[in-house]
Amino acid sequence: MGTLYRVNGIVAPQLARAITDFYPRATVKAEGNISFRSQVTRDLACLFDVDPDIVSWTSATPVDDEDLDEPPFDFIIRDRFGNPKVVDAPDRARRRDAFVATRAAEKMGCGYRGYLANEVYSGFRLKNARDLLRYGNYEVGLNDRVRLLAALDEHTTLTVAECLGAFQEVKPMAGLASMILREFVQVELDDELIGPRTAVRRIAG
Repeated sequence: MGTLYRVNGIVAPQLARAITDFYPRATVKAEGNISFRSQVTRDLACLFDVDPDIVSWTSATPVDDEDLDEPPFDFIIRDRFGNPKVVDAPDRARRRDAFVATRAAEKMGCGYRGYLANEVYSGFRLKNARDLLRYGNYEVGLNDRVRLLAALDEHTTLTVAECLGAFQEVKPMAGLASMILREFVQVELDDELIGPRTAVRRIAG
């Protein structure tokens, strides 16, 4: 008999290790008690935190399901419309029967997605996400936040180097990273590594 995750709950301790076992340790969209079974699952979760279409993600609790012949799914993610989807990281997805997994997910009222390795590790997005999440536990005070947003209202676009001067109450790079992660401002994560000339824009709304 296979194992399946419930939509709400905590991952079983024998199936995963604590979040502190894997780098980076900070998260911004995670809900509940989070654990990872491998660095690959941690890397995938980094991408959830910088995906504007994902509003939350969590580990999940296993329940018995006779159709599922592999270990439990890795995550449950929710999109901006509140739709849940169960997800496998690449090292598990490649062993999973996608048809069986999709059918099992449907029993939970969820969609299913198994990520490929190149979706996680190709390009610059993961490295940029990991760099940003190094500062994920920092909070930006009202003064610094308003100062940067006002400057972006005036100039529309600033470089990373130009933004750093707005921060007086928190370490400048930590403050900017925090505002990117919390979707006050945005940078391009796919084209190159974040650097002093990277363009920063305010997110509308």
